[in-house]
Amino acid sequence: MGGRSMELTDRKKQILRAIVDSYIRTAEPVGSKALTISQSPGMDFSPATIRNEMADLTSMGLLEQPHTSAGRVPSAAGYRLYVDELMQSYRLSMDETKTINQAMEVKMQEVDKMISQVGKLVSKMTDLPAYAVAARSSERTVKRFDLILAEAGSFILVVMLSDNQVQNKLIRLPLDVSQEDLRLLSAVLNASLTELTADEITPELLAKVTRSAAGAASLVPVIVDYTVELLKKTHSEVYMTGQAKLLGQPEYHDVEKAQEVLTSLDEDVISNLPATLSSGTTQILVGPENVAKELKDSSVVITKFDIGDGMQGMIGVVGPTRMDYAKITARLSYFAENLGRMFAKPQQPALHEPALTEEPKK
Repeated sequence: MGGRSMELTDRKKQILRAIVDSYIRTAEPVGSKALTISQSPGMDFSPATIRNEMADLTSMGLLEQPHTSAGRVPSAAGYRLYVDELMQSYRLSMDETKTINQAMEVKMQEVDKMISQVGKLVSKMTDLPAYAVAARSSERTVKRFDLILAEAGSFILVVMLSDNQVQNKLIRLPLDVSQEDLRLLSAVLNASLTELTADEITPELLAKVTRSAAGAASLVPVIVDYTVELLKKTHSEVYMTGQAKLLGQPEYHDVEKAQEVLTSLDEDVISNLPATLSSGTTQILVGPENVAKELKDSSVVITKFDIGDGMQGMIGVVGPTRMDYAKITARLSYFAENLGRMFAKPQQPALHEPALTEEPKK
């Protein structure tokens, strides 16, 4: 025992990769007898050597031993090492690319409908719960203000935003504010508050606008408050689908455990996932890396793509830490790549050969 190396040697990595691959495939704890040459090509080590290396991997925190089994399962740290260094690349099959391409041979629709459909398709192809998000990728500003007289004693404030959304609010008109005052206020707002973020609308600027508004000065606070509220609004839409698919995974046959995860898959949890990646790249959150404690025994795979008009899309799947990371990463990357092209060129859906996931690191 004392002479064995506790370094993460190539042999240990090979055995860890074989264990993770086997566990992903079977959902059964892996014993040394399962790691034969027939089951795992290239595994030409003696059973004693494999047992010793598995013991070391357990001591290193990369494997765990369930109470009811003599075999081993990967730990969260083991999955992280597998994803970062050991995972083999996966090429999508012709059937997979055909399914995705056919689903994308549609005319462009409203963004929310398109994103919702993508979530459903991802869930169907991965057999796991999937979510799709459309959110602003940059801070909004105001393009234009319009003040329109409505019925007696009120006017409509119309605000056109930089992401081409138009919002409006009916505001009561004080008796001492004339139509000419409204025209002046509209000019002042467009000259002073357009192309500014919420943080750039300072108290000093508010005081300046109020002074310039003359007879309509009393309207400035309510208009500015509404404008800042619009600019700070996150404007993200989350579409979750396929939650029941989680029940088909062996890890969630325990009803209480499944219920804990299923109730956590709501808009608030999904919106707060730390997806800091740039468009076209994929992020994998393994077990405890998820901010939501309900997802500590689950993994999340996320990828992003550009929608345009200051919007960004995100698709992801949630499942057991035992999920097939290589296959799911390849599918999500292909989805994101084609969606980015589709939104960039609405009339020309991209139908091309799938890209490989990253080559495994040596």
